[in-house]
Amino acid sequence: MIAVLLATLALAVWLYLLIARGAFWRLTERDDGPVQLVPAGALPRVSVVVPARNEAEGIGECIASLIAQNYRGAWAIILVDDDSSDGTAEIARRVASGDPRLQVIASRGLPAGWTGKLWALKQGVDAAMAAPAPPAYLLLTDADIVHAPDSLSRLVARAEGSGLVLTSLMVKLRCVSLAERANIPAFIFFFQMLYPFSMVNRPTSEIAAAAGGCMLLRAETLRQAGGIECIRGALIDDCALAKTLKAHGPIWLGLTERVHSIRPYPRLGDIRRMVVRSAYAQLGYSPFVLLGTIAGMALVYLVPPLLAIFGTGLARLLGLVTWALMALAFLPTLRFYRLSALWGMALPLIALQYLIFTLDSAWQYVRGRGGSWKGRVQANVSES
Repeated sequence: MIAVLLATLALAVWLYLLIARGAFWRLTERDDGPVQLVPAGALPRVSVVVPARNEAEGIGECIASLIAQNYRGAWAIILVDDDSSDGTAEIARRVASGDPRLQVIASRGLPAGWTGKLWALKQGVDAAMAAPAPPAYLLLTDADIVHAPDSLSRLVARAEGSGLVLTSLMVKLRCVSLAERANIPAFIFFFQMLYPFSMVNRPTSEIAAAAGGCMLLRAETLRQAGGIECIRGALIDDCALAKTLKAHGPIWLGLTERVHSIRPYPRLGDIRRMVVRSAYAQLGYSPFVLLGTIAGMALVYLVPPLLAIFGTGLARLLGLVTWALMALAFLPTLRFYRLSALWGMALPLIALQYLIFTLDSAWQYVRGRGGSWKGRVQANVSES
């Protein structure tokens, strides 16, 4: 009787997710459709801000892709070198070959209450806004991101055409190694489940999210919202910024194949560090929310396959149906990453792995190592 009840609850949850959660699994919010480009004479000025800390491996490709943008308006790049020790700034200058649109500034010491990335972004934004001709838009992009030549033009066209205060692209993550193939599509799937893009893009919805690798925002709206300072201690800074800006106007988030992350995650440990950095922050550092998450993920992802394998009668049937539904829901994401549909059957195991990562994230926080990234411990820096 208990097995049937659990199986029924799991099936009910998946039916809700498939039917009433903004059709997140269908991947309908994308940037591959046509956009009405802004006439050359009306194109707004844009400043691209790139925070970089020890990014020698990818900064060359990133800067090269930005220099190659076909944007016909006025634009510039500000690279904020955040105490790099690997020659990041020198590589960027070399790739730019003296292009005057690139400005490199050295980050000042990290003050209390700030995460490293946000402090670097603030300095880049301040430099952009202090220019004789301040930009109308700011493109915040990471140092491991490579943009197609029309990326900036299309972002501005979408923002101008829909009056958006924030336009963000979930960049296509690298998915080559076995660890990446097993985990990256699931990462995107789980993110969209938490923040259904269609609901993010609906002005009447309270759900707000962005993807920090590529965010175009109106400079004046950022100023009105209080600047980068208003989220200075946020570990999940992109979603915090999206929530802040959505109170001032419409935002948009979509998938893209035009903008890629080239950051490699060759081993499972690399994936673990990425997730552990912010997983417990996503739960508000609450042990009670963590317990609820454990129970919820066990019900949604683990109960169906366990009952399908070890159950009997109706419980086994419901488990099989639910397992099949979750595999089908995962299929569009697998297709987006050009992977076999068979990975869908492994979603319960992948979810278990992410649950273990979340527990590890909580443990690192308890140990005082929460939010560790490139030598900095950043969890709850606002409390320091």
